[in-house]
Amino acid sequence: MASGQRNGETAVDAPRRTFAIISHPDAGKTTLTEKLLLFGDAIRLAGQVRARGERRRTQSDWMEMERSRGISITSSVMTFDHDGIVFNLLDTPGHEDFSEDTYRTLTAVDSAIMVIDAAKGIEAQTRKLFEVCRLRNIPIITFVNKVDREGRDPFELLDEIESGLALDVTPLMWPMGMGGQFYGVYDLQTNQLLTSDRGRGGAFSQRIQFEGPDDPKLDERIPEHILSAFRESLELALAGYPEFDPKAYRDGHMTPVIFGSALYDYAVDELLQALATHAPAPRPQPAEPTEVRPEEDRVTGFVFKVQANMDPNHRDRIAFLRLCSGRFQRGMKLRQARSGKTMAVHNPIFFFAQERELAEEAFPGDIIGIPNHGTLRVGDTLSEGAEVRFTGIPNFAPEILRRVRLDDPMRAKQLRRALEDLAEEGVTQVFRPLLGSEWIVGVVGQLQLEVLASRIAAEYKIAAGFETAPYEAARWVTAEDPAEMKRFQERHRASMAEDRDSGPVFMARNSWELNRTIQDWPKIGFHKTRERA
Repeated sequence: MASGQRNGETAVDAPRRTFAIISHPDAGKTTLTEKLLLFGDAIRLAGQVRARGERRRTQSDWMEMERSRGISITSSVMTFDHDGIVFNLLDTPGHEDFSEDTYRTLTAVDSAIMVIDAAKGIEAQTRKLFEVCRLRNIPIITFVNKVDREGRDPFELLDEIESGLALDVTPLMWPMGMGGQFYGVYDLQTNQLLTSDRGRGGAFSQRIQFEGPDDPKLDERIPEHILSAFRESLELALAGYPEFDPKAYRDGHMTPVIFGSALYDYAVDELLQALATHAPAPRPQPAEPTEVRPEEDRVTGFVFKVQANMDPNHRDRIAFLRLCSGRFQRGMKLRQARSGKTMAVHNPIFFFAQERELAEEAFPGDIIGIPNHGTLRVGDTLSEGAEVRFTGIPNFAPEILRRVRLDDPMRAKQLRRALEDLAEEGVTQVFRPLLGSEWIVGVVGQLQLEVLASRIAAEYKIAAGFETAPYEAARWVTAEDPAEMKRFQERHRASMAEDRDSGPVFMARNSWELNRTIQDWPKIGFHKTRERA
């Protein structure tokens, strides 16, 4: 971990940049994450776990299934210092089956990097994640990755971003050739060429200063056919796209675009500098009775993630708290809005994926971990003084419902603990039918079921499986008239269940039954989302 912030050495007014990286699977998000940490002096070697010898693996993907499959399926937090700025990097799951975990992570950030594959452009998952960012007005910097390989025309990519996402685009870097004819990227703000001492196709190794794109010195380094195409396309880009407007970017209307290669280190440092220079500092957060501003004196924060068994040897449970205001100090007492109880936070930690250090103090924008034994849940608000509750962290109706089969009936109590633990993390949702004793789990996608089964077996030593449930859809139900709700529940008792908060849930056998029930009960609300308490 970079020195400076830890042990209370960073000044109170040190700037914070809390951001997430979003992308479609295989766009290069994990590689970019590693290189940002490397360029930020947070690790010595990309792919190396710091201070653990020469064992090399991806720093941010620490679960066994992630390592074996080469995908990110949990959100990791990495905090590091660079040039006097504290960066809190939240690496989100790339797989679409974990979109709910990604949504919750995006509630905790102030900006995002959107990674796009230069050959594929905007893909389905990228578009979904972008829409989540738009809902929260999260400003986005776009990193077009893999320009060292054969890819689509830069104009085609920019036009797709502009039209497909309804964003103004402004390039900050421009590629000089692509694929087999790649000679580097040109920084439009500094007139520097990022290139390789090998020339064509090599990894980034040097910056060369020029007077501008027409500088005759460029002719001495770059083949004429590459340079002429570069100058022609760059002239069109400068004429066709607006100049970078920091306010439009922070308001979520414009995305600066950086062409680069995470694998070969092109424009990674420039991306980090763009975050430092342009990305917003911690922003006000939506809350009741009124939004919370970072400059307020009272300490406030909300739990956006809970992770159990980060260290299987200690059976630990960590709540990830986004600080929203005030100066947090270790040992201070904070009030939990949901229960009204006060808890002393004695051992808060800063994260570096699996690595952790004691946090003596923290400030708005920081992410701290609070060890606990099930006291804290996703959506919880902690505050100092006046009552406040942060909003905008919902549960989503699952798309797949399965009945849990327990192979050893004597382990029923342990299974309940495992399911509740994993539901608390957001790996699954758990429903208990009013009739019958078998649990129903709900997930977004098939991979979540595989993760659920794997973790139940590995972490809780329980043999369990999943069977087809007699339901296809779940909806939370509400009613203004308690008598009407009671009548509905009595009429549909065989289709009613409770979520882990004892909230009533209607379980429909198919879409026809769901639609017909909605028509027959106009005074009952059927909801796809439910705000976490």
